[in-house]
Amino acid sequence: MRTFIFPGQGSQTKGMGADLFDRFAPLTDIADSILGYSLRRLCLDDPDDRLNDTEFAQPALYVVNALCYLDKLDERGPEPDFVAGHSLGEFNALLAANSFDFETGLRLVKRRGKLMACATGGAMAAILNTSETEVRSILEREDLTAVDIANYNTPSQIVISGRTEDIEAARQAFHDGLHLFVPLKTSGAFHSHYMAQARAEFAEFLERVPLAEPTIPVISNVTARPYQRTTIKKLLTRQISSPVRWTETIDYLARYPGMEFEEIGWGTTLTKLVRKIRREAREPARTSDPRPAASTPADR
Repeated sequence: MRTFIFPGQGSQTKGMGADLFDRFAPLTDIADSILGYSLRRLCLDDPDDRLNDTEFAQPALYVVNALCYLDKLDERGPEPDFVAGHSLGEFNALLAANSFDFETGLRLVKRRGKLMACATGGAMAAILNTSETEVRSILEREDLTAVDIANYNTPSQIVISGRTEDIEAARQAFHDGLHLFVPLKTSGAFHSHYMAQARAEFAEFLERVPLAEPTIPVISNVTARPYQRTTIKKLLTRQISSPVRWTETIDYLARYPGMEFEEIGWGTTLTKLVRKIRREAREPARTSDPRPAASTPADR
């Protein structure tokens, strides 16, 4: 079995898409028309130093991920059994599963990126050589309970999100010789309760957009379980302010015998995370069919 995984914000690099924009010129032109600027120029030259800005990074990654997927389809290999994406990459997973077309997805991502870029005053940091239990214990001990866990990237890599001053205070709390504290280049406290306004405005925008039931199972960041048609809008909205359950997602998919993961995008960010998860996490129990029972709640 095989799962295609799509990277999200943070994986962008200058030069990405270099061999794709000419190959898929019509889609590149459509993207430029929707965005109002040259995506090729942004990704290859970045003359205004905007590629790491949320408003520009998210559409750029969505388009490059999409072109990488089309390039993969040209190989005429078998369709994946599952698709999943890390944060922004989840929109590419839904695109691959035919929940919307390229243009619709780009308009959604354009709106999402702009809304998230407006949520300033926050910061994020990755904490390595730790666990969720350790992170929560230290945050509580230091009276930093307003800080949220944003990403469960691996069992030993947890990302926190909150006000800039609280993340700076957390740096001191984790400066103990045991943990590695890595500030992330973000403009806001993404995947935290501080994104409530962006979440509400995106929900309003999304309500007007028709979405189709996925033709391939898509794993939600919010639940680490497959989307159902009736939950797509709710879960895509919640994703903005909910943690990315990446470890749980990979653990769930790895229960399928012979599961292989293939990253579709620029770079190997998720490939490295998957290797680390499989190395660190206890081997999940094997069952003949690990799919959730029909009564499993899709929203939690």
